[in-house]
Amino acid sequence: MPAPASPIIVALDFADARSAVHFARQLDPAQVRVKVGKELFVSAGPAVVEQLQQLGFELFLDLKFHDIPNTVAKACLATAQLDIWMLNVHASGGAIMMQQVMQTLQTLPKRPLVTAVTVLTSMNDESLRLLNVSIPIHEQVTHLAQLAQQSGVDGVVCSAQEAQRLREQCGDDFLLVTPGIRLTNNNDDDQQRIMTPKKALAAGSDYLVIGRPITQSNHPTQVIGSFTACKPVPLVSVSGKPDHSKVVG
Repeated sequence: MPAPASPIIVALDFADARSAVHFARQLDPAQVRVKVGKELFVSAGPAVVEQLQQLGFELFLDLKFHDIPNTVAKACLATAQLDIWMLNVHASGGAIMMQQVMQTLQTLPKRPLVTAVTVLTSMNDESLRLLNVSIPIHEQVTHLAQLAQQSGVDGVVCSAQEAQRLREQCGDDFLLVTPGIRLTNNNDDDQQRIMTPKKALAAGSDYLVIGRPITQSNHPTQVIGSFTACKPVPLVSVSGKPDHSKVVG
C-alpha cells in the first residue's frame, strides 16, 4: 500500500483495543496514519498494534522512552520488531541514550523512524520554571532538537509553535512531528501550545498529530477532510530515513 497522502496522524487515545479498532475502521489507511500511546498499549499490548496493521495502517507507537541508555535501546529494538512506522524517545534522556538507540536499530535490515520528544505541548514557561529550567521554552526546545539531531535521530516531536524556528535551525531533512493541532486557536483541554493545521504546515511541520478533535467527533472523516492540507508527504526509504527526493500526493 502506498504511503498515506496526508500528513495526519490520528491519535487513538482509547482505553481498550475494541474501542480503538472500532474507531479505526472508520478511517482510511490510504489517507492517514495512526498513533498508539501508553494507555492503549498498556491495556491491549502488541496485539492492538497487529490488529491496526491488519487494517492497513502505518503506526506510530508513542511510548516516549526515557531511561538509562541500555534499557531504552533494548526497548526500542523490541518495539521495532513490531514492524511499526515510527517510535519516540525523550530527548532529555541525553545524547548517549539517543546515540545508543540509533546504533542498535541500525543493525536491523529495516528500522522505524525515530523521533525525540523535546518539551511536551502540555507545558509552558511556568512548567519549565518549576523544573528549575530558567530559559524560555522555545530555547529549551531548540537546544533539545539540536542535541537530538547531533545524536542521529530522524526528527523531533515539538509544538508547531516552534516548527519554523526548528526548520531554520535543523534544515529540511529533519522531521518535525507536531501534536496540539486544532481547527481553531480556541482550546479547552490540557494542550497549552496549539496551532491550526494550515499554520503548522506553513511553519514547517511534516506530520500533524491530531486526537480529540477527530476521535470525539460524530463525523471523523469530515473532520479529517477539514484538517487535510495540500502538502506532499515525504516517503520513507528502505533504510528508514525519509526520502525527500520523492513525494506523494
